[in-house]
Amino acid sequence: MKKIPVELRQLEYFQMAARLKNLTRAAERLHVSQPNITVAIKKLESSLGIQLFDRSQKQLSLTPEGSVFLSRVDVALRNVQDALIEIDDYKQLQKGTIRIGIPPMIGSFLFPRIYCDFRRQHPNLAINLFEEGSKKAREKLEEDEIDFGIVIISDPSPKLSVLSMATCQLVVGVPVDHPLAKKSSITLEDFADAESIFMKEGSFLRSQILEKCQSQGLEPNIIIESNQIETIKGLVSSGAGITCLLDFVLENTPGIKVIPFREPLFYDLGLAWKKERYVSHAAQAFIDFCRDQLIR
Repeated sequence: MKKIPVELRQLEYFQMAARLKNLTRAAERLHVSQPNITVAIKKLESSLGIQLFDRSQKQLSLTPEGSVFLSRVDVALRNVQDALIEIDDYKQLQKGTIRIGIPPMIGSFLFPRIYCDFRRQHPNLAINLFEEGSKKAREKLEEDEIDFGIVIISDPSPKLSVLSMATCQLVVGVPVDHPLAKKSSITLEDFADAESIFMKEGSFLRSQILEKCQSQGLEPNIIIESNQIETIKGLVSSGAGITCLLDFVLENTPGIKVIPFREPLFYDLGLAWKKERYVSHAAQAFIDFCRDQLIR
């Protein structure tokens, strides 16, 4: 069997350059100089005897051989990462870090209680929090950039394991003196005709309501976009426009009447993590904690 001298760092540089399609951005992400990456990749190509990148275009792109090699490198580096995590678990049974991605809506209203209760049970485990929309959190899970996402798990990716934690309803929040406040339910036509305040791009619920409107030939009249939930609620209660958020976010908000859609829209919230990936002791503790919350 032919032995090819390849360094782990060369594989890491190649993987990042392939993902970002840009050597400068890859160097910035890895906190090294661009010449280091350029030299490492050229040495890797020399060792393999193939060209991994097509450099004839402005944007860096993989050759057919490079694409095949990348698929193997992704598996190899993931296995190395899992091995290091597992060894670290054996060294530090009472220590660990959990990386969690949460949408702003969930982060503002559900996560503080989850965090405090979990930390009381596991004071030695650290949590790194990343506020991302559900769509972005799913992408980060699949790319191994976070361990968990507490997200909307409707239509889950086959690459993810999910633990359903709650079912919520998407509702409309209107100022108490708004003409729509007299209604007991709101149609998509009612919603699209009114001036509305939306979450920014990347929100799963935003994309859902826009898709439903567009399927009926409707275009919402969006006047403001924000990912700050309290800002959205403040604008609505002040009469600036209407919004649509999950029911637990809008309930008991002064100055806002909560009205369901005529055709109710329900979504499951839950914990998601990547399948076929080593689950650290710290991560398993968080899964067990979330399961325990469902039993109570």
